Amino acid sequence: MRKMGMKVSFLLVLFIFQAVSADLRVGFYKSTCPDAESIIFQAVQKRFNADKSVTAALLRMHFHDCFVRGCDASILIDSTSQNPAEKDSGPNQTVREYELIDEIKKALEAKCPTKVSCADIITVATRDAVVLSGGPNYTVPTGRRDGLVSRAGDVNLPGPQVDVSQAFQIFRAKGLTLEEMVILLGAHTVGVAHCSFFSERLQNDPSMDANLAARLRNVCANPNTDPTVLLDQGTGFVVDNEFYKQLLLKRGIMHIDQQLAIDRSTSGFVSRFARDGNGFKKGFGNAMVKMGSIGVLVGNDGEVRTNCRVFNPKNKPTVPSPPPKVKASPPSKKTKTKKQKKPKSSGTKKK
Repeated sequence: MRKMGMKVSFLLVLFIFQAVSADLRVGFYKSTCPDAESIIFQAVQKRFNADKSVTAALLRMHFHDCFVRGCDASILIDSTSQNPAEKDSGPNQTVREYELIDEIKKALEAKCPTKVSCADIITVATRDAVVLSGGPNYTVPTGRRDGLVSRAGDVNLPGPQVDVSQAFQIFRAKGLTLEEMVILLGAHTVGVAHCSFFSERLQNDPSMDANLAARLRNVCANPNTDPTVLLDQGTGFVVDNEFYKQLLLKRGIMHIDQQLAIDRSTSGFVSRFARDGNGFKKGFGNAMVKMGSIGVLVGNDGEVRTNCRVFNPKNKPTVPSPPPKVKASPPSKKTKTKKQKKPKSSGTKKK
């Protein structure tokens, strides 16, 4: 009975996902802002040429946005004294590249005001960064709207210490399969991790290569500085399948990454992607499109923000002005007139 309930629940999530994602379409801005994707790409390319770590930063932002309230750019909202927003929650403290999104939004507002959503900017910019890093050039459906809610308390993301089954519970709740989880965690083929995220693995952990552990103990010797190391010890700035090859060599950095190669439910996927780089890239593109459709707002839901950091001002109801006072004309002088007969009363006399 429990398995049947889980299957029905997953099918329901899948049905809702398919129904909502059908409202997104490729070329959504073809008539309203035909240069939108070109403007986004140019900004991302400029940033990538200055700092190749932008790819990992955008992948992280996209993932953290979609897994909380759906892909609605709620992660971009600044906190106020009345509302601590998502970006100030613990897991989002190290999310960056907000300024790049601001730059893109400013350029788009100058070209086609109030047309391109912040949620679509994140999604398209992430794809562009992946392509620049040697990853797949997957097609992104657009038409997302921006959310109207952003609360730090809503953030519930898998931490670096979770095991495979715990992580999959979160991914499955979003309509993603176990294979898609392994593929999306393959985004760790780029990016870095702070020593504090994996320091416990450096002391006699049999799942980590001994030589790597010894080297990382030196790198992470000073906990006060909390340095960073590449998540992919092979090709840390290229979106490829080297990440999986490193896992088979016990050279995964994060606990959850290395567990993918150890857990019986996921180890087969790791071995396959380590052998098949093209298969990984194709699967990665498909999984990114699916993740980018989680909980999207479409049609008249949400809004298209003019500033990605704040919700649009509420439209104040217009109150009609009172009519101008008319100056009363002075009473005319009384003139004698013949008395007119009063009309006959049709009822009782007034008191």
